[in-house]
Parts: sequence; C-alpha cells; structure tokens
Amino acid sequence: MNLEITGIHFNVSDEIRQAIEKKLSRLEFAQSFIIDLLFKLIKENRAYKAEVTINFRWGSSAHISVDGFDVYEELDKLFDKIEAKIKKEKSKIQDHKSTE
Repeated sequence: MNLEITGIHFNVSDEIRQAIEKKLSRLEFAQSFIIDLLFKLIKENRAYKAEVTINFRWGSSAHISVDGFDVYEELDKLFDKIEAKIKKEKSKIQDHKSTE
C-alpha cells in the first residue's frame, strides 16, 4: 500500500505524519484491498480540511473529506469514514463475487 501525505498552505509536521501512520493500524484488515492512500491536509484561514483518495485493487477509487478547526480531530473523523467506506466496498465486492 502506497501512502502519500501532502500539506497545502502549511507544512505537515512529523507529529501529524506519526498520527496518520499510527491510525493506519485501524486499516490493517484491508491492506490487501488498497493500492494507494493519498492524503491532503489543507489549511484555510483558521480551519483545516483533511482529504483522502483511496485507490482500490479492483480499480475503483473513493474520495473522502472532512473539515474543522483541529487537525487531529479531523484525522479521527477521516479515519472513521475511511474505515466505513472500505468495509462498504469490501462487502460490495464480496456480494458481487457470490452472485457470479
């Protein structure tokens, strides 16, 4: 799984990178399904926007974003949404395989 973390309008600190890498353990169940996780952390005035693009092994992709005022809270919300999306995509693929 490729991981890319980009900061727009601010530098992504080592602490933020470590927080993301630590949260990746929540996605261990899906490592074989994911090709890329592309994070963008954007600072707009006083607010932050956290976005991720997930490229799945079977060719589909998903884009998820959250925004707020605390980058760490936004990462928590983002990982909750990532986990839910991966589970949904995984069940779609499993349902499709079982109907073949």
